[in-house]
Amino acid sequence: MEELASEFGMVERALGDPAALSDGREYTRLTRRHRELLPLVTLHREREAVLGDLEGARDLLADPDMRELAAGEVETLTSRLSEIDAELEVLLLPTDPDDAKDVILELRAGAGGAEAGLFVVDLLRMYTRYAEGLGLKLGVLDASESDLGGASKVVAEVTGDFAFRAFKWERGVHRVQRVPATESQGRIHTSTVTVAVLPEAEQGEVGLDLSEVRIDVFRSQGAGGQGVNTTDSAVRAVYRAGTPDEIVVVCQDGRSQIKNREKALLVLASRLAERERAAREEQERQTRASQVGTGERSEKIRTYNYPQNRVTDHRLEGEVKNFALETVMAGGLAPVVAALARDERERQLLEMGGADGGGQYGAA
Repeated sequence: MEELASEFGMVERALGDPAALSDGREYTRLTRRHRELLPLVTLHREREAVLGDLEGARDLLADPDMRELAAGEVETLTSRLSEIDAELEVLLLPTDPDDAKDVILELRAGAGGAEAGLFVVDLLRMYTRYAEGLGLKLGVLDASESDLGGASKVVAEVTGDFAFRAFKWERGVHRVQRVPATESQGRIHTSTVTVAVLPEAEQGEVGLDLSEVRIDVFRSQGAGGQGVNTTDSAVRAVYRAGTPDEIVVVCQDGRSQIKNREKALLVLASRLAERERAAREEQERQTRASQVGTGERSEKIRTYNYPQNRVTDHRLEGEVKNFALETVMAGGLAPVVAALARDERERQLLEMGGADGGGQYGAA
């Protein structure tokens, strides 16, 4: 904690340096680190103050006139010290280095045909509202329309403070159970949508060789206005075309070909970074949490059951895994994310304590 407090002081001093303001990238890095350290340092300072007060209260126990009052103060301060230590224990757990990054969000229709495409649009609406509630911005980079007003694929960018931390739990297969609009017999159908959440690659993180990328430009299609649809502003970036490593990225969200090219290369770099991470973890025999599976109905992280007005997250256990469907679909994902984050913290604490109850925290 002393080291983190010292780092916090250095970050505060750096933020006051005019040179930091002139470097947008460095200023963003410093402000993010400041926000990460602030809760820790605030608790650390309170802990130091409580320890000082506790020492003074214990000294008063020797005074017969103050003993009763001091005993109550000691009990209160001791309780608060335990609370602070518990909070610090959680905050000091390892964090995901990608948490502060922006996000590339990819939704693809899986099993279920047109109904899966309709649910892609429903999920996109849910994520848009969720992002707005957090002060984040979600913008669609590319979309492929499907039957009945659905979409077979949507690629979006989410920007803002700690966007990846807010969306990383959405990676996987989302299953929906409901009666489709085209179902005349009232039968419930099961469909799936796969969601990938990629932290945006930062400059220099991925060595993208532009000689291996083919850039195509073409006229944007679908909604977007006359200016978008009548100019060759859409951009397709193809990495290592015709090889097993091929990656295709399309961006057509605006009328500026230059901006679309920049966005397409950003998405491409993010996918390459994700591929490299997955390859490293495969070598270490660790399963990548962001793998979305094949889209089969039996694979799922979450089920949206419309007849029962219930959303079930299968990574949780007990009643805590169920949420009101109307609330979730209206963008109320915060309780789901909080439960998943809490479950992850509990697992980390158990791992730190050890299976036999020993370790740094096991004996507490």
